[in-house]
Amino acid sequence: MSDLHDTVIASPGIPRAEPGVAWFCLRSHPKHEHIAAQHLRRMENVEVCNPQVRYTRSTRRGPVVVTEAMFPTYLFARFDWRTSLNRVHFATGVSGIVHFGDEWPTVPPSVIAEIRRSFHHEELCHVANEPQIGEEVEIAEGAFRGIQAIITRVMPGSQRVLVLLELMGRHTAVELSTTGVIRKTMTR
Repeated sequence: MSDLHDTVIASPGIPRAEPGVAWFCLRSHPKHEHIAAQHLRRMENVEVCNPQVRYTRSTRRGPVVVTEAMFPTYLFARFDWRTSLNRVHFATGVSGIVHFGDEWPTVPPSVIAEIRRSFHHEELCHVANEPQIGEEVEIAEGAFRGIQAIITRVMPGSQRVLVLLELMGRHTAVELSTTGVIRKTMTR
């Protein structure tokens, strides 16, 4: 039996971490990273790293606070593959454990530590998304709704921007609320 055990540990498809505990990259169902993380955290001897970002996105209905995974459809879990591989693989929200054929790569602990350090050991990072000069926007409200424009000036104290838009062949500067424009760089 020990020969079979040694063969399994030494096979190329199984990580060589002792005592079998390592970080793995997991794939979740689309937009279900938080669900997978929640279910994995309930499992004994499973540690989860699911970094998320929160920011305000302008929409046609006004500003909306959005929380998204830093790595869409991916998260990380640390577990003993010999005892927990199937439990983790079939957890609610998990689509699979990233592997390439019969190779099951592990994530170095230093990578997870660096992610956590950059998030100040929290899993949620609040991102300030102030509009930038030169950024392309779409006007979301008022008489100019739907027209494309370029930000030419940011007035942060009053939460307003000056945009340059083309109307009837002329460029016109218009002052708008920052919530009245949809930023092209923040939409997906």
